[in-house]
Amino acid sequence: MRFIHTADWHLGKSLRGHPLIDDQEYILREFLRLIKDVKPDAIIMAGDVYDRALPPVEATELLNEVLTKIVLEEKVKVLMIAGNHDSGGRLDFGNALFERSGLFVRGTADRELKPVVLNDEYGEIYFSLIPYFDPTEAQHIFNISERPTFDEANFAAVTAARKHIPQGKRSVAAAHLFMVGGVSGESERSLAVGGAGNVSPQWFADFNYTALGHLHAPQRVGADKIRYSGSLLKYSFDEVNQKKGVLTVNMDEKGAVAAEFVPLTPRRDLCIVEGQIEDIRADRAKYPVSDDYVFVRLTDTAAVINAYDKLAAVYKNLCGIDFVGIDYNENIIDSENMRQDLSEKELFADFYREVTGQVLSDDQENILKECIEKVYRDERTG
Repeated sequence: MRFIHTADWHLGKSLRGHPLIDDQEYILREFLRLIKDVKPDAIIMAGDVYDRALPPVEATELLNEVLTKIVLEEKVKVLMIAGNHDSGGRLDFGNALFERSGLFVRGTADRELKPVVLNDEYGEIYFSLIPYFDPTEAQHIFNISERPTFDEANFAAVTAARKHIPQGKRSVAAAHLFMVGGVSGESERSLAVGGAGNVSPQWFADFNYTALGHLHAPQRVGADKIRYSGSLLKYSFDEVNQKKGVLTVNMDEKGAVAAEFVPLTPRRDLCIVEGQIEDIRADRAKYPVSDDYVFVRLTDTAAVINAYDKLAAVYKNLCGIDFVGIDYNENIIDSENMRQDLSEKELFADFYREVTGQVLSDDQENILKECIEKVYRDERTG
């Protein structure tokens, strides 16, 4: 069997105020052309279909168009799970009806986690679709006496899923999580404070292939058969040097897999430009006009008046400026540049310290963690 592993489309996302829906439509048309060439039997979409629980209308319309072409026109089965950015309940709408056409959606987990069974010329392949859930949800779903960690919760999920897979049968897992050993970036929402959201690769060792979502860089974790496909597009400037695309996976009659990364070319790229403002404005050979999404690092040692407007004349999709040449007084805080990468917990801790002059206690941190997780949980369930 041949299938394509993709994840983290984040439909409806914006990049520093620039809506990316046109870029997403473009890259998904590239994806559709690849499907015509590769002719896969199935596609696994491993979560974060949308960028938020309540996506804009144009995002839902784009997904509807793409899935219609894949499932009804190309006759390729799609197996899709919810990620931490999605509302699992909303994604589940119509899933029983859609299965008749070959679209298998798992927005929310249940205690059974029964697999989707597909066939090739060698027999059955069992696909365990494990959507994102947090430990509080897992405690209820799997009837765990105490609130589990992410690792314990996913162990319970895999254990439940494996019960439905006969001994010796080929199997594939799809999950959305942060696996131990994975390399993350600034555009991925943290699943938990510190390393509390990490999941061990060993729970997935019995699957012939594990298709993961959440981390945006293509990578393998723990074993060659456990992989992140990465996101379809670059969603933050720490991803400028990453290649984006999908994985094509071929499985033989014994369950051995061969995965190949296939890059996709975006409509616009992300790039970082560094130099002095007058050079950037005047030197077209070194600093050509670009339609890409650009972040500028200015090396001028003196303040630059109206820098954004001056640079926007060169870069129509200018996304930000960092004045790296200026030695700011340490008491001056540039909140956009210094705090944009902090987690919700870190931001609140900074706020609390500035207001009260004290640091959060362990009990206060635990309460804050539970509140943040509840907000995300309520956002997903709507």
